[in-house]
Amino acid sequence: MKGIKDKVAIIGMGCTKFGENWDMSFDDLIIDAVYEAYEDAGIGPDDIDAVWMGSYWSNLPAPSQPLATTLKLDYKPITRLENMCATASDALRNAVYGVASGACDIALAVGGEKLKDSGYSGLPTDDLAMGLVSTGPNTFRSRNFTAPSHFAMMATRYFERYGLSPEQGREMLAKIMVKNHNNGMLSPKAHFRMPITVDQVLNAPMIAWPLGLFDCCGVSDGAAAAIVVRADMAKSFRPDPVKIKACQIAVGPSEGYLNPNHDWTMVKETWVAGQKAYEEAGIKDPRAEISMAEVHDCFSITEGVIYEDLGFSTRGGMGADIEAGTFELDGDLPVNMDGGLKCFGHPIGATGLRMTYELYKQLQEKAGDRQVKNPDLGLSHNLGGTPGGCTISVNIIGH
Repeated sequence: MKGIKDKVAIIGMGCTKFGENWDMSFDDLIIDAVYEAYEDAGIGPDDIDAVWMGSYWSNLPAPSQPLATTLKLDYKPITRLENMCATASDALRNAVYGVASGACDIALAVGGEKLKDSGYSGLPTDDLAMGLVSTGPNTFRSRNFTAPSHFAMMATRYFERYGLSPEQGREMLAKIMVKNHNNGMLSPKAHFRMPITVDQVLNAPMIAWPLGLFDCCGVSDGAAAAIVVRADMAKSFRPDPVKIKACQIAVGPSEGYLNPNHDWTMVKETWVAGQKAYEEAGIKDPRAEISMAEVHDCFSITEGVIYEDLGFSTRGGMGADIEAGTFELDGDLPVNMDGGLKCFGHPIGATGLRMTYELYKQLQEKAGDRQVKNPDLGLSHNLGGTPGGCTISVNIIGH
């Protein structure tokens, strides 16, 4: 059968607290996440056959050798990878494929980032260091590039297409961020554990109109890890493993940066990755069959458009679903139960595995005060890049 549905299972996961972890090094973060995963799985480092390590910014240029030293994984095969904000999801995907192929029986996926004392932020920085400058003829990013500005164009275009005044559109998006902050309050490991109101969102300092401070996620320090095995081995480690149903990545051609007719009200890569993941997992009606989702709410408009691109809402229908409470913790399809990027935090190379960690705990009914009722399938969505050119990961896990 094509695909990896039910061939691989997660038997252990770990995640650090995300935030301004000034007293922890990159190595400290990785050790905490990985050793939590070891304890959860009931195994040790000697049991690991192979490792895929994701990091976007930290320990450059190549953290595979430092990782071997830090984790005492002497002479193990360790591969370092980077795929923008989808880095950790891709680390998991590689570990899953390694096990599904039969190349190894037990694989470790790790994602980590130490950003807060590096000076990294979401605003322009040195283009060469950020890898944003091409040496070829198609250079289109410069010091004038910011992520907020690109997602702001998505928001203004969405408002125009669906007949929303700026006031209506901004209030609609503010309710997404209020939801995520409310959920983040229930997450002990979250970076920003504080409630906010719609008025606070609307009156916050402007970053890139119409997106204000509370419409934008920050960056954090943190790490997360997963241990995966063949599904037929999983119950020998624990009674409640979680199976991989789909791992898909779609990378766009970046034509949106150059095409004046590009549709800024959707991210086609999300739609494509979602459709492929649904096919791999055997899902016909995602709105009805997906129990919960962790999605890439780097900006308020991003989460809203993801609802539509993944088939949770109809085109132009996010506002009605937001008003109906569809994506609230007690709604029909809870989204970002742990607070998402906005509140849990965004260490770029760790975020995808943090999303999986939340779904894993929810499926085992170990999520405490934010527990979703009777979850069966969980979806994680990572967006690397900006509208116009994205790398998108969609993973689905479940019973």
